[in-house]
Amino acid sequence: MKCLILAAGYATRLYPLTENFPKPLLKVGEKTILDWLVDDIDTLGLVDEYVVISNHKYAVHFDAWAATKPQKVTVVDDGTSTNETRLGAVKDIQFAIDKLALDDEMLVIAGDNVLDFSLTKFIVYAREKGTACVMRYYESDVARLRKSGVAQVDENDRIICLEEKPAEPKANWCTPPFYFYTKEDARLVKVGIEAGCGTDAPGSYIAWLSNQVPVHSMEMPGSRYDIGNLESYQKVQETYHGITK
Repeated sequence: MKCLILAAGYATRLYPLTENFPKPLLKVGEKTILDWLVDDIDTLGLVDEYVVISNHKYAVHFDAWAATKPQKVTVVDDGTSTNETRLGAVKDIQFAIDKLALDDEMLVIAGDNVLDFSLTKFIVYAREKGTACVMRYYESDVARLRKSGVAQVDENDRIICLEEKPAEPKANWCTPPFYFYTKEDARLVKVGIEAGCGTDAPGSYIAWLSNQVPVHSMEMPGSRYDIGNLESYQKVQETYHGITK
């Protein structure tokens, strides 16, 4: 299994902290955000390579971080240097697949979130389902739903409909940027792009995929801490106590 870490954004809302430094390598407590994620995932022993997808501006920082890790970590530079020229998450995924000739099942995650529960639970869930999978959590705030991927699911956790940033949300299930692709799903990313699926938000591919094949959704067993701006980063620093579930 490969773990693709989406880290090619520019985190402009966190300037000046991220003006010349990538958000995933900011410290939360005693570890960087990426260390929290990778060290946890690695306890399951199923991932044989971690692929950090970076922009050109920050790639050197990820290279330095990768050199400190005992796991196999490959940094892929997508060649972009500004927020305006970024490829978008889905195209970055396909860029890494092409660059490294990847043909495997994949855990695809955003590199700028921390969780208070182990992601290994999600991997086990996805392996048991044998399909593409996402996570979900209940959100009552309509304004937040409009900025997220929103899923409708049936009684068996199968996604009926998934929309990215809907103007009129049809459910209260938010889908954070953590995804599992089977090998066959990973081969369809290029097909999805060519079919016109959105490419900026990573959930756009899963939204398209859920209309082609079964996709399941696991309810999150804990909380996700999204670091979007300086205020949220300060709050995470004060409240995050590591993986406790």
